[in-house]
Amino acid sequence: MYIKKGDTVMVLAGKEKGKTGKVLKVNPKDNTVVVEKVNFIKRHTRPTKRAPQGGIIEKEGPLHVAKVNLVCPKCNTHVRIRKRVLEDGRKVRTCVKCSEILD
Repeated sequence: MYIKKGDTVMVLAGKEKGKTGKVLKVNPKDNTVVVEKVNFIKRHTRPTKRAPQGGIIEKEGPLHVAKVNLVCPKCNTHVRIRKRVLEDGRKVRTCVKCSEILD
């Protein structure tokens, strides 16, 4: 997966198209990401000892990784990334437009 927790991403498709947010959770097994304040779902919960106040809880739902794209801090737009190996042997993600290192 080319997206990591803490990255800023933009949604490319669906009802949340155009919104940006920070990645809260990455699930490489399902190829999904959870983005902050994007794709809210309603969860109906019943009262329990842990959560005595039941009801409808809104939380972020997962998005497929193909529907989001990284935002470059220098370009300030959503961009494709390229992986590059530095002289010291580290692998880093770079912006295709401006060659800025994203890691």
